[in-house]
Amino acid sequence: MRVGNTIYLDHQATTPTDRRVLEQMMPFFADAFGNPHSADHILGWNAAQAIEAAASNVAALIGADSDEIVFTSGATEANNLALLGLAQSAVNGKRNRILVSATEHKSVLATAREIQRRLGFTVELLPVDVEGALSLKALKDKLSDDVLLVSIALINNEIGTISDITIIHELLTEFGAVFHCDCAQAPGVVDLKMLSEHVDMASLSGHKMYGPKGIGALFVRHSLQDRLHPIIHGGGQQRYLRSGTLPTPLCVGMGAAAEIARSTVAEVTPVLRRRRDRLVNGLGRLRWRTALNGPDLANRHPGNANVRFDGFSASDILAALQPKLAASTGSACTSGIPEPSHVLRAIGLSAAQAEASIRFSVGRQTTDQDIEDAIDLIDRALSKLVSGGMEVAV
Repeated sequence: MRVGNTIYLDHQATTPTDRRVLEQMMPFFADAFGNPHSADHILGWNAAQAIEAAASNVAALIGADSDEIVFTSGATEANNLALLGLAQSAVNGKRNRILVSATEHKSVLATAREIQRRLGFTVELLPVDVEGALSLKALKDKLSDDVLLVSIALINNEIGTISDITIIHELLTEFGAVFHCDCAQAPGVVDLKMLSEHVDMASLSGHKMYGPKGIGALFVRHSLQDRLHPIIHGGGQQRYLRSGTLPTPLCVGMGAAAEIARSTVAEVTPVLRRRRDRLVNGLGRLRWRTALNGPDLANRHPGNANVRFDGFSASDILAALQPKLAASTGSACTSGIPEPSHVLRAIGLSAAQAEASIRFSVGRQTTDQDIEDAIDLIDRALSKLVSGGMEVAV
């Protein structure tokens, strides 16, 4: 897709709000504006019904019940609620260890560190292989009856690695550990209808699935809800798990986006994969030395391509591409942090290799022409950098 004259290849950072989603949201800004927690009049009742319908749509996406969905401000808050909320209820208990993979989103890693600092839990990082896949041996070795929680993302946000949550769930069940899964990158690209059978908690984000920003959700299994302490206090909305007046338009938008993602995943996924492959193969035919970071093309997020341009700086390439093409050096949530990607370092890349890597992510509206033009723009940007005096291995 193009935004003005810019080819947009950063869909894992955020997606445009689907116009069908926007249409469903609009009435709740000015006409059906009632507070969904106003229980004494019809405007409140109507808003509450819209919230319930949205929760049902989100639940249907992952095979859950609507009362297992807690709306949040985004996946970052959902991750915080899952980890911190559970840990707060288990302070001074026999389960005092938390395991997270080394390639988790910063909102999981930072929350885990805060739990360790504030509540005294032991937090241990689980290693991954060169493709970003969790070491199941390391997980097995670390599991015991004192593990409270294991947090593993379904799809990595930088290199697109897809975790085998079925096997992970089986391992954790033996020891009674809670399984939290950050699923922000998954809706619309993998089928999630069985997700609720394999995880205890799952975080979702509206703006990663063509819904609005500012809204997310946490799936919390029924049996776990009385063990989750709220991290936001107030009026006790959402079964006292998360207080605050719910933003009806945003909830409606997330519900609509979830329904579209659920109903179109089978047709969207192969299209994304074909266009992503076209991009990677096209870059590989250029005269520059490139490499794909992470899993092979057949076994990753269908829209993800994390490409290394050896001898170049990714930041220099992206700057040279402006304002013609939008991509990123990694997670948008760590933008501005002057350090190599922790994900790329965890899979064994050197600092120089990590700093030469760009994440391209295609979306529903990406066209074949977008891909061809992007390849040409990248080729010209690299030539421009070389002609400017940069020494590059060709």
